[in-house]
Amino acid sequence: MMQWRNLLSAQRLGHRGAEPVTPARNPFQKDWDRVVFCSAFRRLQDKTQVHSLPESDYVRNRLTHSLEVSSVGRSLGAQVGEVVVAREGAELNGISAAEFGHIVAAACLGHDIGNPPFGHFGEATVQHWFRDGEGARYLDGLAPAEAADLCNFEGNAQGFRVLTRLQNWRDAGGLRLTCATLATFMKYPFGASAADPARRKFGFFQAEAEPFREIVGEVGLAELRPGVYARHPLTHLVEAADDICYSVVDIEDGYKLGRITFEEAESRLKALLPTLPPRYSEIADQPWRIAYLRAKAIGALIDQAVAVFVEREPDILAGGFRGDLLQHTAAAPHLAEIAQFSRARIFETRERFQTEVMGGEILITLLAAFSAAHFALEQAGGEAGLAPRHRALLRLMPQRPDAATPRYHWLLSVTDFVSGMTDSYALKQFQRLRGLQ
Repeated sequence: MMQWRNLLSAQRLGHRGAEPVTPARNPFQKDWDRVVFCSAFRRLQDKTQVHSLPESDYVRNRLTHSLEVSSVGRSLGAQVGEVVVAREGAELNGISAAEFGHIVAAACLGHDIGNPPFGHFGEATVQHWFRDGEGARYLDGLAPAEAADLCNFEGNAQGFRVLTRLQNWRDAGGLRLTCATLATFMKYPFGASAADPARRKFGFFQAEAEPFREIVGEVGLAELRPGVYARHPLTHLVEAADDICYSVVDIEDGYKLGRITFEEAESRLKALLPTLPPRYSEIADQPWRIAYLRAKAIGALIDQAVAVFVEREPDILAGGFRGDLLQHTAAAPHLAEIAQFSRARIFETRERFQTEVMGGEILITLLAAFSAAHFALEQAGGEAGLAPRHRALLRLMPQRPDAATPRYHWLLSVTDFVSGMTDSYALKQFQRLRGLQ
């Protein structure tokens, strides 16, 4: 059984001794600040969420989505925290309900920080390039677990890498977030080799196995079987916050884009409410009516998710809870209908498919060019004799490549570089590689 006093550890990754938790500015608030000020987070403003960016300046991108998820996560965490603190009080070393909210908010803020350009299509493109495309030739000599990292390239694992290794000025130490926040961030607490073959989701690359073990040991995640751990209980709230936001705001965005009618949006948002607020009849403007229903629906789903968490807390702490919180709410059938409706009427558009075709060409070209340059450097043992194009490509990398770097690590440096690009920057690099700019 996992224990809250361990799960809420303010110990920072790589540090010795936990920071004191003070009401004015606690370590978990600092985690939120560190994420929001890092460059990887800022780049989310130019990464596709669902709809292509030039389509409208109203709909969400990954930056606004992450901020909204963080806001919902803070409410979920604080409400759960009230229940836990009321019961366990002195056992929590000064942790208040607000700190629960800060942990969930910080983890939510970074939940998409490892996603490559062009959304989940970009993630699938990287996977396919290594598994069945030109990238497969570079997997010779890699350990099976290393090859699995690349063939199943995962935005969640890349996000963990960003937070724990790539985003810092010293010792490749990441943002040095607290172990509580990092464990809460990790939706899949196991590596690629232990992932479900049908889903291929996992939480860390082999290069980050050591920080993963440090975090797991510090917060005391339950080991379900060798190498596979139970989620941190608060991770269920991160997942719920994400699910709430994209389910509800997709309807609002679809209406704003003109893909669904007011009546279609209104009926689906109303279905998520136990009762219709009396004030709704006072709103005459249709866009404001949808915005009002969106806000009320989010509030109702927060309350239902918290109720399920509190009811199922023993199972969650034991690592035995299956599924997600929203699946166990009264709103579950309505959310399932919204998901099906959104796929058919909002997402499956000609514009989206055109963007995906473009994005696929861009990512394949970038991966091929930078991997070929690194491979040439590896084979030559140095830059002497490299083709001018390869030498120029290597100089575009954020850090000067070394011929002695093992192949697994230089392949990761290529995926770091490409997945860290914004949609616009990836397009610009593609155009330059093709001599179009």
